[in-house]
Amino acid sequence: MDLLNALVALANFVLIPALAYGSQLALGALGVTLIYAVLRFSNFAHGDTMAIGTMVTILATWALQSLGVSLGPLPTALLAIPFGIAGAAVLLLLTDRVVYRFYRAQKAKPVILVIVSMGVMFIYNGMTRFIIGPDDQSFADGERFLISARDFKAWSGLDEGLALKSTQAITVVTAIIVVAIVFWFLTHTRTGKSMRAYSDNEDLALLSGISPETVVRVTWIIVAALAVVAGTLYGLDKSYKPFTYFQLLLPIFASAIVGGIGSPVGAIAGGFVIAFSEVLFTYAWKKVLGYLLPETLQPDGLVQLLSTDYKFAVSFVILIIVLLFRPTGLFRGKSV
Repeated sequence: MDLLNALVALANFVLIPALAYGSQLALGALGVTLIYAVLRFSNFAHGDTMAIGTMVTILATWALQSLGVSLGPLPTALLAIPFGIAGAAVLLLLTDRVVYRFYRAQKAKPVILVIVSMGVMFIYNGMTRFIIGPDDQSFADGERFLISARDFKAWSGLDEGLALKSTQAITVVTAIIVVAIVFWFLTHTRTGKSMRAYSDNEDLALLSGISPETVVRVTWIIVAALAVVAGTLYGLDKSYKPFTYFQLLLPIFASAIVGGIGSPVGAIAGGFVIAFSEVLFTYAWKKVLGYLLPETLQPDGLVQLLSTDYKFAVSFVILIIVLLFRPTGLFRGKSV
């Protein structure tokens, strides 16, 4: 019985949250790695792209709620995501035409584009704060839990309850669907194959008649979709605050680099590696150990390796280790 209680506690506080968080990071990292693979620079404005796209989704959600439109037990934000994607896509395409296109034409070094993207990041951040404000915004509705701890206890007879939030389940299911669509697009459509060819060898792709501007536009649209879906799922599961998305830039980049920058499969794997690492290192293991150890050996303290305030430090340490010992990442992407 104690073993079952320990497993339930582990699932409740580690496995399920890390799975949902990993799905969010994987979608964010997939956007970063597509930009790096196709456009050949690290986009530091990606976190704030998520923030500004999610902001549009929130504003659309509030508008739908005021009109009495809902999805019943599901969050209304799922209906508003297409508006967020459209807003983010327009913004990214406009930014590319006004800013990035000039530096591409000049054959600027990637480091120049990185610096430029940092300027874009601050502009996006200022726009988001000006429009929606710097504080937490609530936009979640529908059923909060698919399984509540109380119902699980009554059903199982265990001391430990298992709670599964609807947003966690939606996050995992949506991430699987979105990733499947992206991989299908890249491998089975002519445009997707053109993007892969352009990424592998730009000169040969141009000789083959592939339009670079079409590839760039499609890439930004896909990145906008991934950013908005990831940002909205994160906001529903946790909370929406513009500065939080700026902080997410570190674990997202860590995910992309750990998996192998430029490798879509690596981005997804890296997202889960970073998520599980952060959760495992910041979880207080006292409850689980209390079920597993005899009473005389049970710990008095929390048995927490790091405070949750330092969870991003885990991403940073893993990122440094990977850059030092395996710069191509787990799936041998491009060296950084």
